[in-house]
Amino acid sequence: MPQLEISIEASWPPETDWEALAGRAADAVARLAVELANNRLSASVLFADDAEVQDLNREWRGKDKPTNVLSFPMLEREDLLDLDDDGPPELLGDIALALETCAREAADKGVTLEAHTTHLIIHGLLHLAGLDHEISPEDARAMEALEIKALALLGIADPYGDH
Repeated sequence: MPQLEISIEASWPPETDWEALAGRAADAVARLAVELANNRLSASVLFADDAEVQDLNREWRGKDKPTNVLSFPMLEREDLLDLDDDGPPELLGDIALALETCAREAADKGVTLEAHTTHLIIHGLLHLAGLDHEISPEDARAMEALEIKALALLGIADPYGDH
C-alpha cells in the first residue's frame, strides 16, 4: 500500500486518530486496486479546512468553492500500472480534505465523520490511481464498486445506498 504522509492543519476532532484512519483506508483500497499495493508508492493526505481547500480548488481547478476532497495525481495510470516492485520511491500524489464540508456531508448522510472521511480517502486514492467517475457511467460504476468493497472490508456501509 502507499506510504502516507499525513498533515493535519485544521481543527479536525482530536479524539480520532486521523493518521491511523487514513492508513486503514489505504490498506483496504490497496487490497482491491492492486496498482496501489506497490510499496514504492507514497501519497500525502492533508486534513485541511474549507478555506484552504477552496484556495487549492481555485488555484488548480478554477473553481472558487470548497469541495470535500481534492486529488492531485503525480503519475499517469499507464506508468502506475507498469511500475516495477523494485526501484526508488514514487510519489503517487496528494489528497486534501475539507473539514467543514466533510462534516456537513456526513451529517446530511447520517454517518460519522470518520466513516465519511474514510470513504473520501479511498475515493481520493482511486483518483490518484487514475480512475475517474466523470469519464463515463461505466467508469463511475466501476469506481463506486471498488469504494463499496473497500469500505465493506472496514465494516462501513455502502455510501451510495442505491446498489
